[in-house]
Amino acid sequence: MKNKYRKQPRNTDLSAYRHPRWWPTWAAMFFMWLVAQLPLRVQWWLGSGLGRLVWRLGSSRRRITETNIRLCFPQLTEQQQRELVKKSFIANGIGLLEIGVCWFCDTAKLKAITTLHGLEHFERALEGGKGVLLVGGHYSTLEMGGSLATHFIESSVMQRDHNNPLVNAIMTRARERRYGMVHGARDLRGLFRSLKQNHAVWYATDQDYGRKDIVFAPFFGIPTGTITATSRIAERSGCKVVPFSHFRRTGKPGYDIYFHPALESFPSGDDLVDATAINQTIEQEIKRAPDQYLWMHRRFKTRPDPDDPGFYGRKR
Repeated sequence: MKNKYRKQPRNTDLSAYRHPRWWPTWAAMFFMWLVAQLPLRVQWWLGSGLGRLVWRLGSSRRRITETNIRLCFPQLTEQQQRELVKKSFIANGIGLLEIGVCWFCDTAKLKAITTLHGLEHFERALEGGKGVLLVGGHYSTLEMGGSLATHFIESSVMQRDHNNPLVNAIMTRARERRYGMVHGARDLRGLFRSLKQNHAVWYATDQDYGRKDIVFAPFFGIPTGTITATSRIAERSGCKVVPFSHFRRTGKPGYDIYFHPALESFPSGDDLVDATAINQTIEQEIKRAPDQYLWMHRRFKTRPDPDDPGFYGRKR
């Protein structure tokens, strides 16, 4: 069913999803809508509980998270690593409920508890006239951070479509209300069109997409499959590449969004140098709040040696 879905074109007409087979998805979306109406503190409390539940029951994702944190934070004791694993599930549980806020509510009400840092870096990059590529990572505030940023800047977004067409339709429609354009992962023509119009485009690069068009650049000291598309985009368009991150505050509700100076001499002509620079900026941002990164993803599954069994018990 998943592969069948992926072959279907994106259809954001919700009337196309009236068949009973979509009713479970509609029920799930209705539940997300209900939770999104609750006060933010209550949502965080519920998300924390959800994260703890998945931490206890999701053995597969827990093992992946434990492996990633062991690899990236060897300086921590075993107890500290276990605590970070648990905190990561809690942070991502909160992030999951925040998706409902971004899809079904007006996030403008959260501007008062959102602080922007380094906006001048973004504005200076935009003065170049050839667009800005906002390069970020998959933090637990992925949906919330991007949504909040659109209240302060104009930006389009690149997205990997969801396997479930109805979820994808709801997600895309919600993002279209906030972003200038929502480009599919393969919509390079639309991406370049936005950059040519001197727009900003948000582009997360920190996942493992297999062996195609990658180099193995260090990430927390580990050779990691990193896409080279960022260099190709910057080379062809002449855009500035600005690191972008966003985090949830601890202790009280609130968010911080960070824009950093545009990467210098990018692209350099050397894909490995460029990929290393991007990985280093993401790595430094993760260290601000290590629990708020998506450690559940098998970031290191593709190894330089195809015969290497890897870190997760499967050959790649």
